[in-house]
Amino acid sequence: MAKAQKGKYAIGQFNISTDEQIKAIVETAKDLKSPIIIATSESERKFIGAKQVVALVETWRKETGLPIILNADHCKSFESAKEAIDVGYDMVQFDGSSLSFEENVKTTKQVLEYAKSKNPDIIVEAELGYLRGGSEIHKEKIEIKEEDLTKPEEAKKFVAETGIDALAVVIGNLHGIQAESKKLFLGRLKEIKKAVPNTLLVLHGGSDTQEKDIKKAIKLGIVKININTELRVAYSDALEKEIKEHPEEVKPYKILAPIIEETKKVVAKKIELFGSGGKV
Repeated sequence: MAKAQKGKYAIGQFNISTDEQIKAIVETAKDLKSPIIIATSESERKFIGAKQVVALVETWRKETGLPIILNADHCKSFESAKEAIDVGYDMVQFDGSSLSFEENVKTTKQVLEYAKSKNPDIIVEAELGYLRGGSEIHKEKIEIKEEDLTKPEEAKKFVAETGIDALAVVIGNLHGIQAESKKLFLGRLKEIKKAVPNTLLVLHGGSDTQEKDIKKAIKLGIVKININTELRVAYSDALEKEIKEHPEEVKPYKILAPIIEETKKVVAKKIELFGSGGKV
């Protein structure tokens, strides 16, 4: 991630909840020689299994030689973050965005201190600002309010008080896909970068964000971009199509093969957009 910051490119974080998603993401990254971040939300982690996903990612890491980071995305409590840290995640994100500034600082520090005591190399990410939406398709446009955005002066104070490695910012982004492509407030990002020049900046809700804004955001300091909803849509659409076209097929590996190919297309497109291809 430090290399990405220096080289003005971003690493894609791709959320997963199944083994075939991991396969598609890693094989694409290998073909394109790109570092990647694989992530699970609390619900995704519960579904696939925390220990299981650590073992799966480690197997792929050894087989491919790729620098793969496994992130525990949107941990809502210290206990949730602790679980991920204890089973061997390489990165953990505490999401205290719904808390007061003071409570967010307090719990973020608690997570960071515990994480670094268990693994000095672990990456700790926090979040500041109010990020609307969920990882799904929103039929209507979600209104982003001025008070939702990360405030540069608060970012500076937050980083100074917590010592975090990475900060997820709110600059017009939101989780999920809405009726209209997202437009980022790049002026606000520039102010945040000036306030915390050495902190790794993260963009959540990268799905269906205008490509020109993504490219500009990377130039302004974003080093990690999260993608989830576009992967979910590719998965569900491919699955629905395959079952509809081959209703008598019962072999899972045949039903799931098109899903892997459609997922690969999304991942390849994002790696190209983020500029991380050929960086391994």
